[in-house]
Amino acid sequence: MIQLVMLMILVVSILVGVAFFTLFERKLLGYIQLRKGPNKVGFMGVLQPFADAIKLFSKEHLPPSYSNYLPFLLAPCFSLGLSLMVWASTPSLYNLFSFKMSVLFFLCCMSLGVYSLLAAGWSSNSKYSLFGSLRGVAQTISYEVSLVLILMAPLLVIFSYEMQAFTNFQTDMWFALLFPANSIIWLISCLAETNRTPFDFAEGESELVSGYNTEYSSGGFALLMLGEYASILFMSFLFVLIYLGGSGGFLFIFKLLSLAFMFVWVRGTLPRFRYDKLMYLAWKSFLPFSLVCLVFIGAILVWFLNWS
Repeated sequence: MIQLVMLMILVVSILVGVAFFTLFERKLLGYIQLRKGPNKVGFMGVLQPFADAIKLFSKEHLPPSYSNYLPFLLAPCFSLGLSLMVWASTPSLYNLFSFKMSVLFFLCCMSLGVYSLLAAGWSSNSKYSLFGSLRGVAQTISYEVSLVLILMAPLLVIFSYEMQAFTNFQTDMWFALLFPANSIIWLISCLAETNRTPFDFAEGESELVSGYNTEYSSGGFALLMLGEYASILFMSFLFVLIYLGGSGGFLFIFKLLSLAFMFVWVRGTLPRFRYDKLMYLAWKSFLPFSLVCLVFIGAILVWFLNWS
């Protein structure tokens, strides 16, 4: 019963955090673009996320007449469910969900996210939605390969699949200082994994109307957006845990908010990549580098173990 209550508290905390992160993003983008952003609902627009949620969920759900109704309805729920489920792999203060294969659990949940993207585009029975989902799937697969290989480098050092081990091994030096190139590639891959600018090809407004979520409205659209922003917060959490020490308390929250700020800052300043350049970057730059880095670190560890 205690675990169930703590699970509900975790889910509610994530959803509230996502709500205020959307407000933070809109305010920050407003200042970047020399405007104010939301400032009418509540004190300085603080209640704007709740007003948006009430507006979206109170609207009528209108699926396209030629859509595959059941996959169309379930894809947003699956997307949000995966984004919330992956938080179970994070180490908590009370060790309610701590398990030894939490890194593998995260990788499995991350890989399953492709299916919700594909189902949302295919079930809409719209060519723009299908194009957006296919581009998103190709992009995700391209970056997940190098993402996993980059993750293998710190895993070889800690020699464990438990996320809590990252914190234990970084008491003296952060992995961002030990593997600076790996941390930068991981950060760029996180942008691509969450379909954020400059890699938001699944939502290319200029050529795909709105991408895979073109036909979604009301609650379905809200669930897709909640899933996306929950993934952004989780990838920021994971970067802090793996490369920035992962210490608890106020310092951890500061580092997490700094990473979230970076996601919004990139969106406000960088233009969208060209699609062929994205594939070139993934397959011809990140993948060879991550392979060479993995072999190099493995060779150093083997030499060190033999020497000792």
